[in-house]
Amino acid sequence: MQGTGNDFVIIDAQKEKVPINLNEFSRKIADRHFGIGCDQVLIIDKSEKADFKMLIFNNDGSEVEMCGNGIRCLAKYVYGKGLTNKKQLEVETLAGIIKPKIIGNSIKVDMGEPKFKTEDWIFEEEKYINKKLNLNGLDFNVTLVSMGNPHCVIFVDEITDELVTQIGSKIENYKSFPNRINVEFVKILNKNELRMRVWERGAGETLACGTGASASAVAAMLNNLTKRKITIHLLGGDLQIEWADDNHVYLTGPAEFVFEGNF
Repeated sequence: MQGTGNDFVIIDAQKEKVPINLNEFSRKIADRHFGIGCDQVLIIDKSEKADFKMLIFNNDGSEVEMCGNGIRCLAKYVYGKGLTNKKQLEVETLAGIIKPKIIGNSIKVDMGEPKFKTEDWIFEEEKYINKKLNLNGLDFNVTLVSMGNPHCVIFVDEITDELVTQIGSKIENYKSFPNRINVEFVKILNKNELRMRVWERGAGETLACGTGASASAVAAMLNNLTKRKITIHLLGGDLQIEWADDNHVYLTGPAEFVFEGNF
């Protein structure tokens, strides 16, 4: 499946027997030359406290907490396959219980509340908003936001390949981010729109990132650059993000089946 170009191999562990070592298994499956190929592998399993449980593995085999595009695909999968008749779901993830809702051809996800102080970065400030980050003599103004997983958002005049692939990979592994970090490069178009490219930890550049889009929207709003409900243009398509009065971030976008098969 794919959500705005962020692509996933989905496996239902409720009926398929999956290997014990999911890290190595996912790395093999995600290999675009010797496996199937994807940004992330999503494992659906039973949950004792929600409708389903979602495990997420990057294409390098590392497990991550949350994926906004992935959970939209999971919601469409379980509903489309008749695994549930609910259009409002609760899904257990490492980031907590996430609630996607199917609305026509789109899925709206309650991404929860953004966090600004976590163990994912080593800075003393309660909020790291528009502050300097020095990378090999280069200074970048960054805003750090967690949407269950860590994000470093950088506002730029123009988003270049060099920024994304070279600077993004270096910031991912920066010493102050012990668990590595996702990096978003953002250009503000107007108060209602922004453009974003993302370097995802453990996956490299992807066509979209739902948690990254959510974090970028929050960062833009914290820096008074946009309104509280905006459209984000990614390489793989558009997402709508709202940071609502209840302090929750809501992400709306598509999810599509691409193909099925046996491996």
